[in-house]
Amino acid sequence: MSRVTPLPREVAPPDVQAAYDQHVADYPGSRITNMKATLGRSLLSFEVYMQWYPLYEQIREILGNRLAYLYAHAISQGSNCPLCTTFFRRIMIDNGEKPEDLLLSSHEQLLVDFGSEIARSKGEVPDLLFDPVQALYSDAQLVALVAFAGQMIATNVFNNVLEVEIDPYLFPYLSLTTPSET
Repeated sequence: MSRVTPLPREVAPPDVQAAYDQHVADYPGSRITNMKATLGRSLLSFEVYMQWYPLYEQIREILGNRLAYLYAHAISQGSNCPLCTTFFRRIMIDNGEKPEDLLLSSHEQLLVDFGSEIARSKGEVPDLLFDPVQALYSDAQLVALVAFAGQMIATNVFNNVLEVEIDPYLFPYLSLTTPSET
């Protein structure tokens, strides 16, 4: 059970209702999830965390759609966030992927390892992993990749601390096994 009850639209103050409506209008196909409704208890927090969306779009421009969601999944998994990991499992599966049996190029594996290491080591990424990533991306792209990882980790921390419940629409995408800690 969530430590803070999500704020449903129908009982939210008008400014929060407007923010929910604007978010759904700005990002077709999005919804007010348990996480977003929990953030709705603090309008500024909701607005700050919803900046994830434009940053993710920039990451998609840099990495392409597939590598962007693989990168986000690796960060979420590295943070041990069941909600976000399941969210990205859904995207993977809906794109025909088998999350437990991914076929990755060496470039994709490098970025997946980079994202996971950022999350697992609280940002202390060894040169052996950082240097090859830096060689592939401009400084502006590298800053965006690391900033996105930080935003993703912030989302993971929010969900983990408040034990935000996984939304029912994600239930079919839950992993049947618990990932082992590495």
